[in-house]
Amino acid sequence: MKIKKIAVIGAGAMGHGITQVAAMAGFEVRMRDINEEVLAKAMERIKWSLGKLAEKGRIREDEVGKIEERIYPVVPLRKAVQGVDYVIEAVPEILKLKLETFDEIDEGAPEHAILATNTSALPVSEIAQSTRRMDKVIGMHFFNPAQLMRLVEVVMGEKTSHETCQATIELTKKFGKEPVICRKDIPGFIANRITIAATNLVCWMVYNGEHTIEEVDAAMIQKAGMPMGVFALMDYTGIDIAGHVLKFMAEREAHFEACPLMLEKLEQGDLGYKTGKGFYTYPEKGQWVMPQIDLQKAEKFDPMTQTYVVTNMAAELIRNEVATIEDIDKTMKLGFNIPMGVLELADIIGIDTVVSKLREFEKKYGPYYKPSSLLEKMVEKKELGTKSQKGFYKY
Repeated sequence: MKIKKIAVIGAGAMGHGITQVAAMAGFEVRMRDINEEVLAKAMERIKWSLGKLAEKGRIREDEVGKIEERIYPVVPLRKAVQGVDYVIEAVPEILKLKLETFDEIDEGAPEHAILATNTSALPVSEIAQSTRRMDKVIGMHFFNPAQLMRLVEVVMGEKTSHETCQATIELTKKFGKEPVICRKDIPGFIANRITIAATNLVCWMVYNGEHTIEEVDAAMIQKAGMPMGVFALMDYTGIDIAGHVLKFMAEREAHFEACPLMLEKLEQGDLGYKTGKGFYTYPEKGQWVMPQIDLQKAEKFDPMTQTYVVTNMAAELIRNEVATIEDIDKTMKLGFNIPMGVLELADIIGIDTVVSKLREFEKKYGPYYKPSSLLEKMVEKKELGTKSQKGFYKY
């Protein structure tokens, strides 16, 4: 299908970024939110972002005005979706709200229009059920900030057609983004599913008094070479984002128990730097400042802890034909700005070492951390990674 007009429903942090991306790609975009004030703020953010891109030479200065002219702020939802070819929903991560929104979108959008949800973890198939076009509903999960991050997870619902998937992949590429395909509608998709499980275990280690937040983050910076630690990263991206995914997975995943450490922050409204307090305290609400961490505390925590769990979750995605090895590693590299994919790293660590560590976690923290049968078979077949010249990759 020929996509010319796009509607973005929601003009918040993700919505206005997606709007900008679509307009920069040459599409006419209707950006919708609940009132003119929200839309005006969104347009101010888009203008600021375009100005910065022009300053850095990413776009020409004479393009800025043309991009802005392709954006039409709209309040009535029916008006926003009337006559469009593609709709991208970016309202808050509340299932009831998304269901209500999709019901109204379905009523107002043309029959041929594809309806995409930017959810980071909620079930695409359930959202699709609020429409009469389940074959044309798909997940299109952008990463924040959408203007800069290259990755988009394309998530198939139970009834999503091949044509809808292909059209979304093509649109993603026209946006200048790199698509990865999540072939089954599972909690957390690729990125959040494999990372939240690992973050949750680290939270339990802190909650149980085995480590402190500072010990964990110091080790991630000092020993793993990460730009920031586990808890600082949650403060930066928003504890509400991780927390909502965590709660959703706890509701639907057998043996998965959400750590109270994160849930307490969520309930208290301490969501990170945007609220002035999260796992760390910030001098000014809404202004990011890297937390000061004593790096001498790095020795007490194994920085590969998350890698063992992420590898296990990734192996299950491969075993269940949810995602490919290549797409999983692309997700990790582009979605989290790291130089190496988790499966590439697992091959270096050794699959036997990963399985050994997971067995320790299973014994101590429960059956959710039981090694994937795929990993166990790899060990049996001596496919241990670089040391055996074959693991997830061949060497």
